[in-house]
Amino acid sequence: MLVESRAPVRVDFAGAWTDVKPFFSAFGGATLNAAIALYVRGRLATGRHAEGEAQLQVHYETDVPAGSGLGTSAAMNVVWLSLARGTPIRDLRDREELAESAYRIEKVLGIIGGKQDQYASAVGGINLFEFHPDEAVTTNPVRLPPEAVSELESLFLLVYTGKSRLSSHIHEHVWGAFREGKREVVDALLTMRDSAYEAREALLHGDWGRFGEILTLQFECAKKLHHTTTSPDIERLFGALSDLILGGKPCGAGGGGCVLFLCKSPEAKAEGERKASEMGFRVYPFKFDFEGLTVRVEE
Repeated sequence: MLVESRAPVRVDFAGAWTDVKPFFSAFGGATLNAAIALYVRGRLATGRHAEGEAQLQVHYETDVPAGSGLGTSAAMNVVWLSLARGTPIRDLRDREELAESAYRIEKVLGIIGGKQDQYASAVGGINLFEFHPDEAVTTNPVRLPPEAVSELESLFLLVYTGKSRLSSHIHEHVWGAFREGKREVVDALLTMRDSAYEAREALLHGDWGRFGEILTLQFECAKKLHHTTTSPDIERLFGALSDLILGGKPCGAGGGGCVLFLCKSPEAKAEGERKASEMGFRVYPFKFDFEGLTVRVEE
């Protein structure tokens, strides 16, 4: 039997951190993110040797490195589970169950993190995910007209700093401060959660200026969580591109990895790509992915 799976990684727009249990179990969380056409791929083949012994081969490959802030590890876990299950995807519930299982595996392994990456990878598209205190998750698709999708793709600039980071270390700092009840941290998290809803409205109304402001607000709030959510490279990038962008934020937990910018125009994006490349950073062009996890099974 041959099973081949593919799952997209994601860019997150607003509400990061609020998908983590210490927060959503107390306040409920919300994130707005989008799956993008950069993938984790997996292949599982089973059969028998000529001698009759069972044979199992598993292979993975990724379009982006681990530690990029794009949810690569979560996408890989979603792919692994789909290979192990060995059946095609049936419906949204199927996708959500795989996402939740991938999240729970990470908890068993002691990985500190949230749920948004697994759900984005399994479901695909642009979604506002709500994380409830009882651990239920609600998927709210954000359906944009094709012309709006194309315009956003022409304005988004994704830059990889070349320096991965272990998000669990940043999470340890943030949740330690949260449990101590530090007001600045709690207020920043509440602002990030609420801004996910504001960002959805900005998308639906095509208000890119407001959407860019909300992206930058995420970065400002993240720095209030802990100083390790930024880095000298990230600050240099923002400084170099400030005249070209409507807003931007580091992806995921920050501290390294990728930075997402919303540029003022396609021409500004081209100039931003040039500047980022001259600074020694890598640009990842992308389009949105509206398929999510795909699984092909061949008996």
